[in-house]
Amino acid sequence: MIPARRRAGTAVTDSVHPPFAPMLAKSVDTAPEAPGVAYEPKWDGWRALAFRRPNGVYLQSRAGRDLSSYFPDITEAVSEAVPAGAALDGELVVWEGERTNFSLLQRRVTAGAQLPALIGRHPAHYVVFDLLRAPSGRPLLDTPLMERRALLEQLLADAPAPLTLSPQTTDLERAVEWLHTWTAAGIEGLMIKRLDGRYEPGRRGWQKLRAYRTTEAIIGGVTPTIDNPQTLLLGRVDQHGRLRYTGRTSPLRPAQRTGLAALLTADDPTSEVKHPWPQPLPAAWSGQLEQPQPLPYARVTPTVVAEIDVDTAYEQHRWRHHVRYLRPRLDLSATDVPPLEDHG
Repeated sequence: MIPARRRAGTAVTDSVHPPFAPMLAKSVDTAPEAPGVAYEPKWDGWRALAFRRPNGVYLQSRAGRDLSSYFPDITEAVSEAVPAGAALDGELVVWEGERTNFSLLQRRVTAGAQLPALIGRHPAHYVVFDLLRAPSGRPLLDTPLMERRALLEQLLADAPAPLTLSPQTTDLERAVEWLHTWTAAGIEGLMIKRLDGRYEPGRRGWQKLRAYRTTEAIIGGVTPTIDNPQTLLLGRVDQHGRLRYTGRTSPLRPAQRTGLAALLTADDPTSEVKHPWPQPLPAAWSGQLEQPQPLPYARVTPTVVAEIDVDTAYEQHRWRHHVRYLRPRLDLSATDVPPLEDHG
């Protein structure tokens, strides 16, 4: 566990160095319009802190993992553009065409000897949004965001292409336009930050607004039981007529559990039509790196359609993040649900 470097209302006296707990954000349902508030795109990538040392660059993940060896293209770019002593906060992304590709980030970790070839085909970019320590070595955690941003803009003025300054605006109308038009490129939503705010390691002092859209999926399983469904396992039918797993919901409310328990039917193992998903659900299907264990679940007859809200994190025919269950669609059959090829 990474210790937070400060508590609210206390001065920062220690230096900024790994392991370091980055500042976090809490989810909100609307973007506030208020003076002194800035909006930034929420990138679909890996959060990373870059510590520029006299002999190179150390890249740290949000969880404290050393990412340096997987992103030599980024460490080289930071070494070239950023003086020793500085520490940056940002997001690692890989573009494929005009959209970010999260799976290409994950492949960096497993590429092994093929990493140089992967870098050549799909170079990474480091989208930087904060400066935690000045090149002089002075911590900037107590410096207002507006001043940190100005220093960051100066620092990256002549940076190479792999280093990108994340856009920022105080215009809510422009931010909403980003939310509506940039999601096609893989932007997940908006980050909302106070311009006079300090950087508070480990604390959810920022806000995040995810971009959601409403769609449908077929309920193929539940956890833990059909009588008390706490989460739903969802699927869509592929071109061969096979139900494929596409994601899991966040925990259901008590009223939703009661309503669904009356609608769902346990899968009949003696039926001629066999349920297509393995038991337990393979760990690799969940896409959650922090919980890589298989998931036991209860199979249900895949006839009930769920209306859901999903975000833009959709890779390899699955929603990486938990989706929001809204209601059952008893007016729809499984054949009315968008096919697997549809991105939501």
